[in-house]
Amino acid sequence: MKLRSAFVASITALVLVATTGCAVTRNQETVGAYIDDSVISTTVKARFFDDKSVDGSAVSVETLNGTVMLSGFAKNATEKKNAENIAWRVKGVKGVKNELSIRP
Repeated sequence: MKLRSAFVASITALVLVATTGCAVTRNQETVGAYIDDSVISTTVKARFFDDKSVDGSAVSVETLNGTVMLSGFAKNATEKKNAENIAWRVKGVKGVKNELSIRP
């Protein structure tokens, strides 16, 4: 499982490095901050896949200036709260906006 997480993180990092200039040209943040945010997003997503209490494929993760936004769907309130708790435990996270919707 750790090998899978490392592989996903590596592929994501390669894609993010290739597209680093996109956010910077829109004056949203510096290159360093963009890379830091990319690492946070990748780490949060990898931890979702490692933790069986959260369906990582149903949750989108975006990070801007250390604030993580979770969007997508959770099966119940417990999964929604677990996703938020996992995000908070990642190094560098300054805030979490939990916009997950609970599926009926």
